[in-house]
Amino acid sequence: MQLQISLSMLLLSFFLTSPTLFTTAAQGKPQDLLRSSCVHSRYPRLCLRTLAHYPGPANTPLDMARAALRVSLAHTRRTSKFLHTLSKGGAAAMSKRQRSALRDCTEQISDSVDQLRRSLDELQHLRAETFRWQMSNAQTWVSAALTDGDTCLDGFAGNARPDVKRRVTDVARVTSNALYMINRLGQSRSGKSKPKPKHRPDSLKK
Repeated sequence: MQLQISLSMLLLSFFLTSPTLFTTAAQGKPQDLLRSSCVHSRYPRLCLRTLAHYPGPANTPLDMARAALRVSLAHTRRTSKFLHTLSKGGAAAMSKRQRSALRDCTEQISDSVDQLRRSLDELQHLRAETFRWQMSNAQTWVSAALTDGDTCLDGFAGNARPDVKRRVTDVARVTSNALYMINRLGQSRSGKSKPKPKHRPDSLKK
């Protein structure tokens, strides 16, 4: 009898002091959703890396779309700040054409910040009766942000500074993944098949 009581107490103590038994079960579903959401994105490894440690909720396709959009917005804001700083103090050594391209690029990435912010606001206030219209707005604005990145690099005619190209390309990739998540959310609500990732121009694949 005493042996049975001791074993019961030991097992109870083990369950109470072993957090992995509970956290694994609780985290299994979000992690499965993350993998299934990212696997068909244009940049799946980047998708997993940027969203794996996202601090907010990640339990539904809507959560994933919002998270991906927040990541895109954060990266774009950092790049916009970098470009503004560069255009003020680091453009002296550039050619006239490069300085002109940098000014245009700075404006375009600033526009991207606004478009992504508006898209995120739309996703944070979705309503059933206006769902399709709101999703169309978000898709349009995120697509426009992608176009801004293309136009920015095109303006340098292949002569963009490596740090500019790296940052703008990073913005394009996380934004491409965000657009995929938004498309996936729209199709999950309408019952359609999963969308294929949007192919990026060669200038953004390098």
